[in-house]
Amino acid sequence: MREEQRLYAQRKLDKELRFYRRAGKEKHPTQRLLRAVRQVLGVPVTEVARKVGVNRSVIFRLEESEARQSITLRSMTRIAQALDCKMVYALVPRDGGTLEEMADRRKWGKYFGVGD
Repeated sequence: MREEQRLYAQRKLDKELRFYRRAGKEKHPTQRLLRAVRQVLGVPVTEVARKVGVNRSVIFRLEESEARQSITLRSMTRIAQALDCKMVYALVPRDGGTLEEMADRRKWGKYFGVGD
């Protein structure tokens, strides 16, 4: 990717990810999100299970696997759809900064031999 295109893509992503960066500053921003959303919406487990085409116990297991961070994106998406929601995810720098700042640090680190 040419440098100009990379910088444009970087700035675009930084703009799109600004709200996720804020959430990323929380220790566990999405822990037990499936259960919390389901309960806030007042959707019974039986309804989610019916829409997904599984038993109630499977939904409970999926909620627990999400809490353990072992759920698949596919399963998250299926449950989100059953809740009439959309599953989104993001990758954000751990320090809460932007991708542009992170790329600059990497570039300058390589230039000055830091982090080798």
